[in-house]
Parts: sequence; C-alpha cells; structure tokens
Amino acid sequence: MGQTLSKPPERYREVVQRAAGFIQRHQLPSGAIPYYEGGVADPWDMVECAIALDLCGHSEQAAAAYRWLRTSQNADGSWFYQYLGDEPQDHAKDSNHSAYVATGVWQHYLATHDEAFLAEMWPAVDLGVQFALDLQRPDGEIFWARDGGNQPWPGALLTGSSCTWRSVSHAIAIAGVLGHDRSRWSEANAKLETAIRARPWLFDRHGENARRYAMNWYYPVMCGVLTGEEASRRLQAEWHDFVIEGWGCRCSLDQPWVTVAETCELAMALTNLGRRDQAAALLDWTIQLLDDDGGFWTGINVDERTIWPPGQKTTWTAAAAIISMVALADQR
Repeated sequence: MGQTLSKPPERYREVVQRAAGFIQRHQLPSGAIPYYEGGVADPWDMVECAIALDLCGHSEQAAAAYRWLRTSQNADGSWFYQYLGDEPQDHAKDSNHSAYVATGVWQHYLATHDEAFLAEMWPAVDLGVQFALDLQRPDGEIFWARDGGNQPWPGALLTGSSCTWRSVSHAIAIAGVLGHDRSRWSEANAKLETAIRARPWLFDRHGENARRYAMNWYYPVMCGVLTGEEASRRLQAEWHDFVIEGWGCRCSLDQPWVTVAETCELAMALTNLGRRDQAAALLDWTIQLLDDDGGFWTGINVDERTIWPPGQKTTWTAAAAIISMVALADQR
C-alpha cells in the first residue's frame, strides 16, 4: 500500500497556511463559509473549515462560523442541508450535519481551552446530537435525514453514521467538561458502534451500489470505529480498487476521478493506524492540485488529465488538506 515517505511533515507548513488563507478569504461577514465565492454553504463543510482554521491559529474566525451555526439552527436541533447566504436552499435535514457541530466545538475547545465558548455552544450541541439520535433505529443504525416535509428518509448511510459516532463521542466529552449527564448518549453510541462493526447490512440499503464510493470504504477507519488489525484489513482489501498510484484516491469506482478531499481523508485513516509513510505519500500527491491562491482544485480526471469538476476549488477541500497535514505532523 503506497510508497515510502519522501518529505518530512514540515514540508506542509507553507501549504497549510496558504490553504487557511484561502478559507479565510471566502468567509462571509456573517461568519458563514461557502464552498466558493457566490456558492452555497452546508453545516458539515462549514464545521470542517472551522476546524481547519482553529488548527492554523485562526480561532476568532472559527468561532464566528460556529456562532453563525448557533443562530441558524432550527428549533428541533437540525440545520437545513444547504444555505445561500442566510437563506435555506435545500430543506432536507441531515442527521450527520446536526451532530458534527459537536466535533467542531470540541476541537475549538482543544485549540483555545475556552470553556465559556464551550458553554455558549452547548445548547446547539445538545439539540444537534439529540436530533441525530432521534433518528436512531432499534438495531443501532441512524437514518440519514428528514426530508423537506420532515419525514424520516428510510435508510442509514455508513459514511454518515461513522461520522455521527465520532461526533457523539465528542459531544459526550463536552458534556463531561460542562458537568451534564448524557449517559443515554453513551448507550446510543454503543449501539451505533455495534451496528457499524457487526451489522453492515443495515446501511446503504436504499442507495446505489454501496461499495461504489470510497468514503464507505475508509470512513469507519478514519472516524475510529474500526481500529488495529480490523481497520488494516479493511483498507488493504480495497486499496488497489480505489488508489491510483501517483494521484490519490478516486471518489467512486466507476469514474476516473481522483479527489483531494477523499485522498486527504484516506491519509487521515492511515495516520490513525500509525502508517505515516503511506499517509505522507498520498498527501504529497495532492500537492499537484494546489493552486497559486492557496486553494486546491477539487479533483482530476486521471484518464484525461483535466481538472474535475472544471474550474472548481472549494473551501472544504482546502480544509481537508489542512486537517490531514496537521494530523500527520502531530503524530510523531
């Protein structure tokens, strides 16, 4: 799997700071962070960008993003799927989106040790996690979303559920710092973990071929649900299906598209397993798609050697690069 470490983690320092500047330049006065200038924003990717900003020392900008989320939250604890400025564009409510704010707020606390901000964001975290857990089924899986009519979408996604497991773990940590009893969250998360590890048939039953997407392959490892040899076996089993040598991780098996975000997330999964050389090889490959303004092109069609989607650079792609590069540098 992969090649050996060719450059030290320090090699990414300038890349990380330039990518942070790219995100900062796209943040709106409201605190929201859209995908690109004039584009939509979604709660999950905004949290991803805020985490990246905190990792680069830009905690005031990260806090502004979280405060936008706090004021935009629906009364039931959810957020709408996408926003243009402050206006909802898609009225679906994603359970993973609602829970992920806990991961961002926890990372902000680790970066700043600001317990007052933790308390300020607690109501949003509390409601967001509860919205997600209200969609949990008796066998442990969590339905993906509620539709525009507020009806549950009858299916659970492995990627989203793995991330929700991680987010609930962070929410439990926040509750512990603030002295709130959320033991029921621990019970719900244990059921979710069991479902992910032992009942794969519960997930992605209503989607297209679940094996098609790389995220379904590596997310249980990246999020820490699977660890050790179990995680290593999972990555090894499909490595040659998804990884294109010299380029990175394709996002789906049926297309020749390698994307920076998937490649960086796979690098994070490898970093979790202590496979720093392989993680660094993937990250080195992503530098080919770094633009002069500090942003990364979303991906490339490897067969045609053309940017895919054409002309697209997103803030969340820059954020994934930052988080994966910092994680690799920190694991020494």
